[in-house]
Amino acid sequence: MAVQILDIAPMRLLVQQGHSRSYAWRLDQLQRLRKLLLAIEKPLLAALAADLGKPALEGYLEISGVRAELNLAQRELRNWMAPKPAAVPYVHLPAQAWVQPEPLGCVLVLGPWNYPFMLLFKPLVAALAAGNTAVLKPSEQTAQVAALLAEAVANHFDPSVVALVQGGATTAQELLQLPFDHIFFTGGAKIGRQVMLAAATQLIPVTLELGGKNPCIVLDDANLEITARRIAWGKFFNAGQTCVAPDYVLATAGIRKPLEEAIKAAVESFFGSDPSLSASYGRLVNQAQFDRLEALLEGTQLLSGGQRDRKTLYFAPTLVSAELSQPIMQEEIFGPLLPFLEVADLASAIALVNKGEHPLAIYLFSQNREAQELLLNSSQSGGVVLNDVVLQAAFSTLPFGGVGASGMGRGHGRHGFETFSNLRSILKRGFQLDLPFRYPPYGNRLSWLRRFLD
Repeated sequence: MAVQILDIAPMRLLVQQGHSRSYAWRLDQLQRLRKLLLAIEKPLLAALAADLGKPALEGYLEISGVRAELNLAQRELRNWMAPKPAAVPYVHLPAQAWVQPEPLGCVLVLGPWNYPFMLLFKPLVAALAAGNTAVLKPSEQTAQVAALLAEAVANHFDPSVVALVQGGATTAQELLQLPFDHIFFTGGAKIGRQVMLAAATQLIPVTLELGGKNPCIVLDDANLEITARRIAWGKFFNAGQTCVAPDYVLATAGIRKPLEEAIKAAVESFFGSDPSLSASYGRLVNQAQFDRLEALLEGTQLLSGGQRDRKTLYFAPTLVSAELSQPIMQEEIFGPLLPFLEVADLASAIALVNKGEHPLAIYLFSQNREAQELLLNSSQSGGVVLNDVVLQAAFSTLPFGGVGASGMGRGHGRHGFETFSNLRSILKRGFQLDLPFRYPPYGNRLSWLRRFLD
């Protein structure tokens, strides 16, 4: 669909005229989405493998993530839609007050390339549940997935309800000139700033799901083997191209070297001695990402891995020793490179983390409750996971999002529904009681009012 001829006025009008407010309409759209999931499962796995070298299991987790979001939305839709009563101050009685979630209108969802299906369609579930129409823009860097989704959306949705637009940066810029009622963007901070700037000119609210340098802090009392397995899994899943992946490890002196060796062993147990031959290990999305990651290796001390092939976009799981001043510690890595830094204790680790931008996630491996409390009380991040990694993103019951440079707004489950809703405040009063004290002339009522209201 060419952006130049995309007219979102009918999509906005559908909502403005109230056609999308009913439970039946919203449920119908979610059921259409369920049918779409069933229809594309096999070809989607093939497209994800073609675009990202994604193993079938990792591809299926994208589908199951959307399905879990859909299941929850269908199960809870009546409850989410229902008006919620609000307390009325006694001085204003008799009256009723409530909060009514209402659709915003037509929303734009800009998806990323690392999880090109899940991170485009999870927000769509929330948008449709909230009674909106939606325009989807998948990443052009995963072209096979984008083409498949374009056909699937056209086959399962009325174009006045959901439209999918393919294209690159120019297409995205053109879309951002349209009068959407909300923009939901998932991607890097650089493009996120451009999205927010474009939205500001029209006062369009935005949700920005960004990323950042997620620290993984490991203390001496952590279970070494389990910690190593969990870090290795979370870091090298999808070849490290995950916004909530551990970005770097901060380890105390007593555990650093044993941890490095344990993660090496975990990597070999996952992918064998040559991960390029493993059916369980993915590839980078393109050569630009390959070149960026290769440049980040400069100046670091290689601990393991480092093998790579630009032609096939293979980049081995790689452990390095790094310094704060090096480029690898100055930007989000977003790939299979895991730097290690040594810290004296948890307080030093927290101080180091707090010097940078607020991350999307902080991971702490420690059995010490005081250490866990210290981290929670002395840091800021979108989320925290104690003794594991990445799994918080799979919970539809937890709000997902960042803080500061790692993003704004929340998605998943009810939080996503509310993101795409106008929580309209409604007050209803009758004519039975109309006290004269509220009306001018006020006379000497101020002192009496203070005694009455304070």
